[in-house]
Amino acid sequence: MSFQMHAGAVGRFARAMKFGAWLQAIPNKLTPAPFRLVQMGSAYWQSRALFVAARLDVATLLGGDCLPAAELAERLGVDADGLGRLLRFLAAMGVFQETAPRVFCNNKLSRCLDRHDPQCVRAMILLHNSEPMSRAWFEQLEAGVRSGTPPFQLGHGDDLFGYLDRHGDFDQLFSEAMDSVEALAGDGFATDMDWGRFRHVIDVGGSRGSKALAILRRHPTMTALVVDRPQVVAEARRYWAGQPGEGVERLRFEAGDLFEGLPAATGPQDVYLLSAVLHGFDDAQCVRALRQVRSAIGSSGARAAILEMVLPETGADLAGASFDMQMFVGCRGRERSLSEWKALLQAAGLALEECVRLRSLGSILVLGAG
Repeated sequence: MSFQMHAGAVGRFARAMKFGAWLQAIPNKLTPAPFRLVQMGSAYWQSRALFVAARLDVATLLGGDCLPAAELAERLGVDADGLGRLLRFLAAMGVFQETAPRVFCNNKLSRCLDRHDPQCVRAMILLHNSEPMSRAWFEQLEAGVRSGTPPFQLGHGDDLFGYLDRHGDFDQLFSEAMDSVEALAGDGFATDMDWGRFRHVIDVGGSRGSKALAILRRHPTMTALVVDRPQVVAEARRYWAGQPGEGVERLRFEAGDLFEGLPAATGPQDVYLLSAVLHGFDDAQCVRALRQVRSAIGSSGARAAILEMVLPETGADLAGASFDMQMFVGCRGRERSLSEWKALLQAAGLALEECVRLRSLGSILVLGAG
């Protein structure tokens, strides 16, 4: 019996994504090549402007109002002319709207920078443009390409995950950004797979448990255990302490290490969820981690659900290629094609039962004991 849900809607989403990729290629076809290359070469102007607006939290301050740049600047304690020009630049990009000379309000895009918006991706913007991440891209990318060493490691003397362990503020920003992935990718992971066949989710590397909680809220008899690094678990417990919310009472946390061992499954209604975890590892680390999953499953009949991007064998779109490049810059991980995933699973003693397609950038690989 298939785990796939909403196959028709998923198919329509896939066709829409292909159409979007086709539209993205139009500027390359219509814009003179030299001008298009200059546009690409200065695209960081746009990302840095967006970062500054997110840092200043302009969208949250605006809320549902339209305000003059001078008033915004006074409230924020910044220069009125500089802020006005920044917002005019962003409005020209389609972020914010200028309703009158130097008067701005939120629009569909900028609302996703408002802390109170359920689709807020402000933390992701701050993470990708933070000093630690920017240094890797701006200072070490060429050296990384030449040597094969992750640029982040070249810039900081440690890989991304080691750096997170030693820098609490950056680790907290990373967790907040991971929580915002649902706003970026949608809730297809929770709706397009039949989770109702399980009773207990072991969410490995689940941070604050936002993915597990989204599943629990759709299945009131399910429970979940989030396993993550000790400092992440401590922060998650602080975050949820005293917070009411449907499903939170069925969410537990436990400190653990994926490479050292996982809580053992108790039966076929257990499922291990690894969401955007394995793409951060190289092939050897992936096999090592997957072997721990295989060991935890044992003879219980439990399954694992691996939520990852699955690249086409050739012709990756811009989103897939971008995420793959970010993995190269930050760590020794990568995005993988289905044939690459199958090779890793076979090496770990796991069998691919089904690739569940989603209305998002990722897919869920459902695994059983090989």
